[in-house]
Amino acid sequence: MKVARRQGAAVLTILTLLVVLLSGCTRTVDGRAVSIYDDPFKVAGLPTTSGPNGPRSGVPDNPAQAENSDGGEVDRLVMNAIEDIESYWQAEYPKNFEGDFVKASKLVSWSAKAPRSQDVKFCDESTYRLVNAAYCRLDHSIGWDRAVLLPAVEETFGKMSMVMVLAHEYGHAIQNIANIVTRKTPTLVKEQQADCFAGAFIRHVAEGNAKHFTINTSDGLNQVLAATVAIRDDNPDDPDSVHGSAFERVTAVQIGFTDGAEGCKAIDIDEIEGRRGKLPQSLQGDDGRGESEVGRANLDELAKAMASIMPIAKEPEYRYDTAKMNCRNGKDTIPVTYCPASNTIGTDIDALKERGISNADEQDGLPVKVTGDFTAYVVFISRYTLAVQRAAGQALTGAKTGLRAACLSGVITAKLSDPNRSAADGNISLSAGDVDEAVSGLLTDGLAASDTDGNTVPSGFARVDAFRAGVLGDQNTCESRYA
Repeated sequence: MKVARRQGAAVLTILTLLVVLLSGCTRTVDGRAVSIYDDPFKVAGLPTTSGPNGPRSGVPDNPAQAENSDGGEVDRLVMNAIEDIESYWQAEYPKNFEGDFVKASKLVSWSAKAPRSQDVKFCDESTYRLVNAAYCRLDHSIGWDRAVLLPAVEETFGKMSMVMVLAHEYGHAIQNIANIVTRKTPTLVKEQQADCFAGAFIRHVAEGNAKHFTINTSDGLNQVLAATVAIRDDNPDDPDSVHGSAFERVTAVQIGFTDGAEGCKAIDIDEIEGRRGKLPQSLQGDDGRGESEVGRANLDELAKAMASIMPIAKEPEYRYDTAKMNCRNGKDTIPVTYCPASNTIGTDIDALKERGISNADEQDGLPVKVTGDFTAYVVFISRYTLAVQRAAGQALTGAKTGLRAACLSGVITAKLSDPNRSAADGNISLSAGDVDEAVSGLLTDGLAASDTDGNTVPSGFARVDAFRAGVLGDQNTCESRYA
């Protein structure tokens, strides 16, 4: 977060299409149209499951082989993924696009560890030390590094995240076949649309329809989304930042998972800019590079800002000496606890500061979690939203309470980017990257989406979805979704 006053244009604007998408979605499940928010223990209409996750046992491998394959475990998994992805698009393509689906013309495997003498050509380029997976528009081919990239993805996020990588690259192939992008299409659009197509395929797997793979909608789906966070654009001012923030990429995956390929077709630069609204997109002029000290002074400023953004008749009292409240009608949720009986928010500042330490300079490879000051601040905000729910006479325990907390935290988060707040309303504002830190925390432990007993839903997808609804909506959005 940024403690100095941010200058800029108007408050967050909302794209009408996104409001409809995020507040009134239905999905066909077993032939029935259902609201995806009716049951907080469901994920976009699917049951939250904790069963198998990864390759199915006893299923014969795809007999096809990639060019230059070593026949190893990674290439076998990739080829099985390709078979499932192509089977999915064989059925789905004619429902969404004109013309015929055309499979990738060539599949190429290589080792980024191989000496230059063993390199191969992919997309007219050498694969020597090429740590990547990609779609080549020149010859409609897909290639991947089996030695460095995919093993790193598997080690950190599991086998289904490797499948997600291939589904994303095949998403680019779909764009090309369907002629929905051109050379003039911004790369940002191409990448987020491919994320979306990958999300649509992952939904197909989650419904149990894939031959080689299965995914559960709790830890399994959480890992896939966490992998999307890890490969976000972490420096918005880098000219090579063409994929989007974690918030944007996860949103794109969730649109595909919820609305299928039809929803993905709607992603263009206007749609992306619409969900960006006025969220900060640059660290220029931010002396702290998006980070501030998590301490009493800044928490006081944040408390003033929250009271201004979402006022209630009786504001909670704040304690900064402990989060152990011994509350008669709530449990300790260290590092920040809300006690309804006394309407008090207690904070263990040292523990909260530890939670908010940035790991941006410590990352070696793919980070399991993206941390920073807002990883801490969003939990502090979420405990205030429990006081908001108390003031509204709402239940303070249960799944909907936690999701309302996440959603209302999203509302406050977005409003922190409002440059028109007076200094009396808290001299603290949102920085680029803050929302990504919140998303990562919601995926990993979900404390910011928990009730007064610290309980949350097992689906990180549902927790992030609730937070995003608040960022893109308003307080009424949260009240109507989690009534």
